[in-house]
Amino acid sequence: MEQYYQREIETMEPSELKKLQSEKLKKQVRHVYEHNAYYRRLMDEKGVKPEDIQGVEDLCKLPFLSKQDLKDAYPTGMLSVPMTDCVRIHSTSGTTGKRVIAFYTQHDIDLWDECCARAIVATGGNEDSIVQVCYGYGLFTGGMGLHGGAGKVGALTLPMSSGNTERQIQFMMDLGASILCCTPSYAAYIGESLKEQGYMPEDIPLKAGIFGAEPWTEEMRQDIEKTLGIKAYDIYGLTEISGPGVAFECSEQTGMHINEDHFIAEIINPETGEVLPEGEKGELVFTCLDKEAFPMMRYRTRDICVLHRGKCSCGRTFLKMAKPMGRSDDMMIIRGVNVFPSQIETVLLKEGYTSNYQIIVDRVNNTDTFDVYVEFLPEDFEDTMKSIAAKEKKLQDALKTMLGISPKVHLVEPKSIARSEGKAVRVIDRRKLV
Repeated sequence: MEQYYQREIETMEPSELKKLQSEKLKKQVRHVYEHNAYYRRLMDEKGVKPEDIQGVEDLCKLPFLSKQDLKDAYPTGMLSVPMTDCVRIHSTSGTTGKRVIAFYTQHDIDLWDECCARAIVATGGNEDSIVQVCYGYGLFTGGMGLHGGAGKVGALTLPMSSGNTERQIQFMMDLGASILCCTPSYAAYIGESLKEQGYMPEDIPLKAGIFGAEPWTEEMRQDIEKTLGIKAYDIYGLTEISGPGVAFECSEQTGMHINEDHFIAEIINPETGEVLPEGEKGELVFTCLDKEAFPMMRYRTRDICVLHRGKCSCGRTFLKMAKPMGRSDDMMIIRGVNVFPSQIETVLLKEGYTSNYQIIVDRVNNTDTFDVYVEFLPEDFEDTMKSIAAKEKKLQDALKTMLGISPKVHLVEPKSIARSEGKAVRVIDRRKLV
């Protein structure tokens, strides 16, 4: 029987949910307009006043927010409450320039914890569970988000953070951890390490895993489930919106339920900004309905996905988002062809390889070079040079079929590609494209 953390909300009739969203949206727009000078200017430039927003059907009148806006408003320009009302910050990695700093009131953290609690309960978690949180703690939202959710549920929480895999395994086995929370690439690495230590899936106490913060494929999910002997659930979030728990997977594993009482989701054409109908692929946009300190209105996530609402066997009525298919800003254009790393991972796993790979793109004599490094399976490492070349050619052909262009494939020694304890670095783009 499916469990809920907040049954009444999670199974609310869509018409009632829309009414709730409309009431919250009207209140939130006025809050942002009156207390956030940056967004008020964007609304004024578009000729929109709070009284123009009477419900969710008016959402399209509001201006978009982008990551560039958040960088322009750095560090406190997007705050919608006095800083003295805030109790915490989190931040993005800042790998592309200025960090985005997200502020939280205690109210914001309580709502975030509830969202993560819903995700944990959807995996079968309860007060008897032992939740091992291996997402990074600190400025990164992953660790604190799932930690807070586990606390709401009343589970015993192991606040491991990332790294020190030997200790992770020791605590997991000695304390009987039942739910693992980390990035999918780190889950795969833990599974690989357990296997090397001689553990079989049936020896591992885990029952479920909540994995997110980076793209992963269905093939990778199946690989993790087989290695760890668990059911692997997807979770979605981003620092700008709150962190993990914006959307979560249920037992059906056919997409992630968006916590619609707190967030409105839209899909737009990334080129034109036009709102697309349900079921069409486009860029995901979120509006925060309850956040006080850092409420994003129509924030462009750059994640490409599809939204769909249908009857779910779990009983939840929340809209579902498909697993993101890539990012409109992370997409690589190689020799004129759009390439997403997730496409490459899909091929590798279908061809029987592990998820340990790296893509290196460069430009030589005005021509893009495209190399994919993939680890041998340990049992294949003794292959002859002739059979290695044949396997590289077979994989290269499979990638060409998927992508439309042919990369150069390099099969390399097992464990020669650096393992990740956080977000995996899959792509190195050395081209000078500016």
